[in-house]
Amino acid sequence: MEETPGYVLRISSDEYLLQLKEIKKYYPGIQRHWRKGTPILFAKKVKVDSFVGHGIVEKVEMLWEMTPEEEDYCRQNKWKQALTFMPLVMYENPLPLKETFLKDDKRKGMFLHGIKLTENQVAELLETAEDYANKASEEA
Repeated sequence: MEETPGYVLRISSDEYLLQLKEIKKYYPGIQRHWRKGTPILFAKKVKVDSFVGHGIVEKVEMLWEMTPEEEDYCRQNKWKQALTFMPLVMYENPLPLKETFLKDDKRKGMFLHGIKLTENQVAELLETAEDYANKASEEA
């Protein structure tokens, strides 16, 4: 059985984070083997680099499949596609990368964008995020 890898996408601005939350869509500036069912973990610098949510790709949309307005928006930003997520889960308590197995990874900041994860690594990160959220709510 073929493994479905996951990826980390690093959100560079609050504007893009809000866009992701509102329309459940992200425009990656990198090419990967995106396909329906691909798990994505979203990272952003909150105070430190942290995971702020995750989603499963529902649809990969190429430029020619978009409305003219969306296609123009993508071309202006040099994006070639859009990923739509269902489900999309945003974390109330972002999980700092230093609390995960990635703490010793040399890739930090913008170099996290696009890194590939195995199914086991995705599962471990999702479990760590859930444990971190539960711990934070117990302390509140």
